[in-house]
Amino acid sequence: MGTMTYKGYAARIEYSDEDECFVGHIAGIRDVVGFHGDSVAALKAAFEEAVDDYLDTCAKLDKEPQRPYSGKFMLRVSPEIHAHAATMAEARGLSLNAWAAEALSHYR
Repeated sequence: MGTMTYKGYAARIEYSDEDECFVGHIAGIRDVVGFHGDSVAALKAAFEEAVDDYLDTCAKLDKEPQRPYSGKFMLRVSPEIHAHAATMAEARGLSLNAWAAEALSHYR
């Protein structure tokens, strides 16, 4: 599944059978920003317009726009997986954080 992205924001897209169009929302932020279009080109244009409007509105309100992800997350795993990952990181001369980031980057 592809992802529509613009200025660091990603879109969550669904099809509305009732409205016979694609409906999207900016993903990964608490603010609700939606858009729609009846073709891929229209949807892409509406998404980019929604992001630009969101950023402009935040600037006018002197509000920091929410960013989809901070780059920090907590991960809970079994003690065995934790120990294995720490051992693998140490063997490569990396911190556990650097090793995990490298491992996760293989799945982009």
